[in-house]
Amino acid sequence: MGNNGLVPRKRSRNRKNAGLLLSPLAISIAREALEELGEGDIGDHKGVTNIGAHVVTHRFAANVPGYNGWEWNVVIACAAGSQWITVSEIALVPGGTALKAPDWVPYHERIQPGDLGPGDYMPARLDDERLTDNPADFALPEPVDTLSVGSQAPAAVDDSGLAKTNTVRRLSTLGLQQAIGRWRDGEFGPQSPFAQRAEYSCASCAFYLPVVAPAKTEVGVCANEFSADGSVVASDYGCGAHSLTPPAEPLGVVESEAFDDEKPIEVEF
Repeated sequence: MGNNGLVPRKRSRNRKNAGLLLSPLAISIAREALEELGEGDIGDHKGVTNIGAHVVTHRFAANVPGYNGWEWNVVIACAAGSQWITVSEIALVPGGTALKAPDWVPYHERIQPGDLGPGDYMPARLDDERLTDNPADFALPEPVDTLSVGSQAPAAVDDSGLAKTNTVRRLSTLGLQQAIGRWRDGEFGPQSPFAQRAEYSCASCAFYLPVVAPAKTEVGVCANEFSADGSVVASDYGCGAHSLTPPAEPLGVVESEAFDDEKPIEVEF
């Protein structure tokens, strides 16, 4: 029962400390600390935030050029049973209306297609799922990079002609599938405005150079300088520059010979 008598006194001290930290004196001490810092004008007192039993943060408007919406925070404390207020920390922090930088995004997530410029260096990530060192997951067959002694024949390559020798990692099946998906969903895919209005598809075009690969890719390269020249196109893409596009019909049909009013006329007498 003797301990029960201590509880009210402890709570009384806590309430007394809390009242002291919220008092006009505490606000004045916090403001004086900011004035002593001398880093910018101090505006109105905006409020107080309780941090702990003996610690609070007083907030003041910050009239600092270039920091619209920011505020001064002054952390003050008062030890249990003490009447002394101490300043623990001062900081200029963004308020609710402050213009803040966006959340940090890792570099490999920030980079976008088209960001790579001449001379830029952008190595693939170590965990890039588009690449693999597992032969079972290679999208293309293993290349042949050696020749028999004395052979004068050119080095053999795989059926696709795309495999690279002496590479630690190779294009994975998933990487190939993702690439084909991007190509088919992109500007030169079957759902593009050009393809939707085309009479013929690329598969039957003389300018269509199909990409040969182990899997059925249904993509190729356009060789028409007036269309998607040099770009990967889907076999079911199409445009008005197809090699089978018929010549334009004349606006009118000549059904009779034009009358020449200057042509000499023979007259018999």
